[in-house]
Amino acid sequence: MLSLKMGNGKLSNNILHLFIVITLAISSCLVSLSQANHLPEQRKRLQLNQCNIFKGHWVRDASYPMYDSSQCPDIRKEFDCLKYGRTDTNYLKYRWQPDDCDIPRFDGVDFLRRMRGKKIMFIGDSLSLNYYQSLICLLHAAIPNSKITHPSTGGMKSWFYQDYNVTVTMYSSLYLVDIEKEQQGRVMKLNSIKNGKIWKEMDVLVFNTWLWWNIRGAKQSWDYIQDGSVIQKDMDRTVAFRKALMTWAKWVDSEIDPKKTKVFFQGTNPLHYDGKEWNATRAKDCSKEIRPVKGSTYPTRAPPALDVVKQVLSTISKPVYLLDITLLSQLRKDGHPGPYNGFHGMDCNHWCIAGLPDTWNQLLYTTLIM
Repeated sequence: MLSLKMGNGKLSNNILHLFIVITLAISSCLVSLSQANHLPEQRKRLQLNQCNIFKGHWVRDASYPMYDSSQCPDIRKEFDCLKYGRTDTNYLKYRWQPDDCDIPRFDGVDFLRRMRGKKIMFIGDSLSLNYYQSLICLLHAAIPNSKITHPSTGGMKSWFYQDYNVTVTMYSSLYLVDIEKEQQGRVMKLNSIKNGKIWKEMDVLVFNTWLWWNIRGAKQSWDYIQDGSVIQKDMDRTVAFRKALMTWAKWVDSEIDPKKTKVFFQGTNPLHYDGKEWNATRAKDCSKEIRPVKGSTYPTRAPPALDVVKQVLSTISKPVYLLDITLLSQLRKDGHPGPYNGFHGMDCNHWCIAGLPDTWNQLLYTTLIM
């Protein structure tokens, strides 16, 4: 403790010395604190990179859903469950928890900043539309007053976020390969992808197909199927699916520049029309389901189409990331529109928005920032 009887010079020198000591001590503490704060983040990031984010379980989380679906400007009547009479909201209160790490909550502003100047395209059937519309709702919730336009080219609907120069587009393609009108009728060509000229101009591509491969009768969107030079009335649908995916795989390898474009493939979507699949023998469909399957395993194996997808992806030399949403979606028997949709039919195929597709986008966001 300084004595007030000291001379002015000694007093000044001692005060200066004490000030320097205190300053150095504080600086040392701040550095240590800063390092301590960053260490958990670094460990978490390392853990995330080593984690299978698609293996986990659903946990109840009161902070969900991530947005109010009534405020979303673009939800088709197939997916807007609350609008069409669903009264239970329990299905909205679940968060996906990987077994070995945590994943970041979807951050719409951060997503747009990271995607600044880029074009994102979802390519596939109505499940791609489900995915796409979920992203639109998530982004709207994050930036409700942002400047947005809707450029339309060739029937494709897009959202252009002017403040970030980001475009999000949905491209409808039920099979990824071409269907052409010829003299004998509509011919699906398993070896042709002409639409790829548009796709390869994008920066992020999210592909999906499978739902329509087993559609028959009046809803089938082709009359003949062509494999090489052979045109026939029909063939084994799984074989046709594999051939079409191989054509797509060759297109990726020949046309995609990985320095410009990131390619994702959406895993096979499960159906919930038979309660025996989740050990509910009395359940005829998903209409009365209000909770996910407990745990991290599903009683029934994944759709065989997923094996085909994984086999085909393994043949591609360019980087392609599988968004393996099959298992986590199988566990969500409660997440379908059921009877609560604008068509008033039983839908245990698509998903409510808000709902499960928001997690698909959370996982897409996670893979983009990993």
